Amino acid sequence: MKITDIELGMLRVPLKTPFKTALRTVETVEDIVVMVRTDSGNTGYGEAPATAVITGDTHGSIIEAINTFIKPRLIGEDISNLNRICGLIQTSMERNTSAKAAVEIAIYDLWAQLHGAPLYQMLGGGDPVITTDITISVDYIDKMVADSLSALDRGFESLKIKVGKDIGLDIERVKAIHAAVEGRALLRLDANQGWTAKQAVYAMNVLENAGVVLELLEQPVKAADIAGMKYVTERVNTPVMADESVFSPHQVFDLIQQGAADIINIKLMKTGGISNAIKIADIASLYGVPCMIGCMLESSISVAAAVHLGVAKSGAISKVDLDGPSLSQFNPVVGGVIFNESEISITDAPGLGIIEVRGLEMIKP
Repeated sequence: MKITDIELGMLRVPLKTPFKTALRTVETVEDIVVMVRTDSGNTGYGEAPATAVITGDTHGSIIEAINTFIKPRLIGEDISNLNRICGLIQTSMERNTSAKAAVEIAIYDLWAQLHGAPLYQMLGGGDPVITTDITISVDYIDKMVADSLSALDRGFESLKIKVGKDIGLDIERVKAIHAAVEGRALLRLDANQGWTAKQAVYAMNVLENAGVVLELLEQPVKAADIAGMKYVTERVNTPVMADESVFSPHQVFDLIQQGAADIINIKLMKTGGISNAIKIADIASLYGVPCMIGCMLESSISVAAAVHLGVAKSGAISKVDLDGPSLSQFNPVVGGVIFNESEISITDAPGLGIIEVRGLEMIKP
């Protein structure tokens, strides 16, 4: 099975409600879809969103990176040489992690298809059913409470609350949601780099003293502020999770050795794909540090790859934040992983199991 071409398309899927964080507001999933074609007729699918404020990737940069730097390296390569192909992708350029991830996902899809097995089985196996949380976007308190109650009605038992815009209002938002859900859901707090270290400690002290129980606090400070992250981790009882502060395996080593975070959030768009995500999970496991598997605003193409990874590495990945498909108005993918609100299940289909992606707007080379 050799690579003959790589084609790109634009996928647009409107969200049920606007996705609001301390960094941005998004109303539609607009992702670049990668289709790696082979001489056997098999197609591997991958996907990358434009997340300029986090990874630095835009639609234009993703397209240029793949067409100009990655694609020429891969044409003619045999899918059985997985490690070689991943190496070619990762050394094609610096950074551009989302572009690399999209292509790597498609390659892993084909590699599992080559062996006639679902990807998670090729990565080590596991229980093909996992449960995800759902994001509650930062908004007016009444709206956030209503969204939280709606999520409970839909069967979600873990809520990821977005804050980070106004420290005083953030505290009131969390208190109101905590009171409204009455212990019926785990609460995860995501500040999206919106606080300073001292603000984070103040907010958490107020919340903890008020009896608000949180499962974790995600990325309270700026990505580069590792000292600030450590400052918070050492002074609050709630476990602190690093997200934007950790992209690579090397950063994971540094973060863990400095004691700057209690949990690592793995996202394929940050790691540059599955190969580095596996390394990060293994490193964290060696140190006994738990991981979360997360996603950007992605459809069920790349989120499916994250699901397969999460299942195969469940010994290291104990928390799941793969709600992108649940936030969308419809699923454009035929086949593949089954997303049913909080429950996500993998079929026995080879690779990612994707048969077709509806509504693609093909991008000319």
